[in-house]
Amino acid sequence: MDGGRTVDRARTADPGPLLEGRRALVTGGGHGIGRGTCLAFGSHGAAVVVADVDGEAAERTASDVVAAGGAAWAVTADVTDRGAAAATVEAAVDRLGGLDVLVNGVGHYLHPVTPFADVTDDQIAELYEINLGHVLRVTRAALPHLIAAGGPEVAAGTRPGPSIVNLTTVEAFRGIPGHPVYAAFKAAVVQFSKSLALQVSEHGIRVNDIAPDVTRSQQLPYERWLGEEDVARIPSWVPLGRLGEPGDAAGVAVFLASELSAFVTGTTVHCDGGTYAAGGWYRTRHGRGWTNRPHDA
Repeated sequence: MDGGRTVDRARTADPGPLLEGRRALVTGGGHGIGRGTCLAFGSHGAAVVVADVDGEAAERTASDVVAAGGAAWAVTADVTDRGAAAATVEAAVDRLGGLDVLVNGVGHYLHPVTPFADVTDDQIAELYEINLGHVLRVTRAALPHLIAAGGPEVAAGTRPGPSIVNLTTVEAFRGIPGHPVYAAFKAAVVQFSKSLALQVSEHGIRVNDIAPDVTRSQQLPYERWLGEEDVARIPSWVPLGRLGEPGDAAGVAVFLASELSAFVTGTTVHCDGGTYAAGGWYRTRHGRGWTNRPHDA
């Protein structure tokens, strides 16, 4: 019941473009899941600002959105730079005329497997900036604009509320033996999202996470990592029987940015083909440490 009336959102949600009229900023939009999210948002009627440190990739993504009939602009920005967060948000708002959706898509484990005793302070600081620091700063800069996009119509349920979508990882919920610092910061993103969701709920702003796993991307080039025998084992590693594609997580982002998730906040959607539910890492029998692709399972 909303003020004495019942709103059937499943029936009233537009079955056509789910993000018509929405204005979105996607960081890390030049590659992988970020790029897939920009393309999906554009196809569903959102106007998108594609922010990426790789300016050429950002331009390419924006051009592809426009070529498909959408509206998009590219912004070259390194959001891990402490001075860039506010400028990136302002550039997006200037182009879009406001902001309804923020997707914090930047993140990386950066370094090869390293014993924690050998991790340097500089590496810890770098991992903080690329996995957590920018999420805090970009979100802080975006909040006034997202609050402005709320209002009585959002509270009454007659207009979709603003949405923040943060990319975390399955490793925020299970151990990853080679990257404990990375996992710690990604787990912090989850707790930030939960707590912020409560704080900004009075403005009709929703905050949620996506936790991918085994998704093909520039950071996870499975084509280079897996041999023919490995490919045959994918169904034993992933319950749904295939690797993820950027479009899989992008579909979740569309859901979380749309009216279909109007009553969803402070939670994480696991987009992993079932790997989190199935388990995690396995110690090998051949002295090679740990793997999440066991050859002897």
